Amino acid sequence: MILILGAGLSGLLTGYRLKQAGIPFKILEARNRLGGRIHTVYGNSETPVEMGATWFTQQHEQLKVLLEELELEYFEQHMGSKVFYQTSTTKPTQLVQIPSQAPSYRISGGTSHLINTLFQKLDADDILFNQTVSKIKIKQNVVEVHAKETFKGQAVVLSIPPKLWAKRIVFEPVLPKELMKVAEQTHTWMEDSIKIGLTYTRPFWQDEQLPATLFSNTGPITEFYDHSNHQKTKYALCGFINASFKQQSFEERQASVLSQLTRVFGSKVVDYIDYQECVWSAEENTFEASDAFMHPHQNNGNPIFNTVLFDGKVFVSSSESAKAFPGYMEGAVHAGNGTAEKIIATQKNRLEETPIIPKLKQ
Repeated sequence: MILILGAGLSGLLTGYRLKQAGIPFKILEARNRLGGRIHTVYGNSETPVEMGATWFTQQHEQLKVLLEELELEYFEQHMGSKVFYQTSTTKPTQLVQIPSQAPSYRISGGTSHLINTLFQKLDADDILFNQTVSKIKIKQNVVEVHAKETFKGQAVVLSIPPKLWAKRIVFEPVLPKELMKVAEQTHTWMEDSIKIGLTYTRPFWQDEQLPATLFSNTGPITEFYDHSNHQKTKYALCGFINASFKQQSFEERQASVLSQLTRVFGSKVVDYIDYQECVWSAEENTFEASDAFMHPHQNNGNPIFNTVLFDGKVFVSSSESAKAFPGYMEGAVHAGNGTAEKIIATQKNRLEETPIIPKLKQ
């Protein structure tokens, strides 16, 4: 039995690959939902709005291969040739022509469609929710993982951000000092992001031939995009708020956002169906305070995370551990595939090393 911590993209993909290889596993998830930093909300209009990971590009080849394997469609993010741009609070909003951009893409049905499809490939009892892990004991022939219950397995996979396991889980025996030091100083991508989304019955910006894209130096919104669905039957706008606004209440943030959007788009922007937000620093299973300032992606992809510990009993995974595109969905796919390959190889080696004892004739 392999015990996987975290039902985000990397953890679910690891489980999916292990199932394909016939290796038993359990995924322990601290939340009561799947996906980790992938979190699509649907609201009253059933419009998929991304509160977490959203976009990918042509460079993200392993993610594209996975989508094709699972027969999931994706589509290009609409940008347009003109955008709104706010340079300062003292100057009016500008309409700016932008050069041709390399396309970015979104998953049809929402990013959680990928998560739910992987989940459907597993057995329902492969994933256990509300299992916050507090201690991991590595013994000679078994690994014990202590959460709401105690689980025993041959190995454990740390498919959560490194800073979380380094600061919250007690390991017996302790992990190598250098690994712990790097893990504690590894930035968790999106940990301080705030995303908002507004859904509409009609795409008023299209009706009035307005750009849907906004870039702002003033805030609270810093980036804002058309978030309509693939079929162009559900309509939304979605983007990011400056992280400093996490100090405000929901009502204060909302008032500031609507004031800014009204100045840019006009009064129709307040005729929304749903107003959604996610302050990721308030998500206890994503955010962990840092001891010192961290640069974005600091220590993401550090080679130390490739080390397999305690003779194949502990594997470090998650998007931040990936060699390629760490922190992004592509990194999570790299991590999930790579970790599963290591486990499968380890299991194969153990089988080959096990002596075959012939039966004695009676």
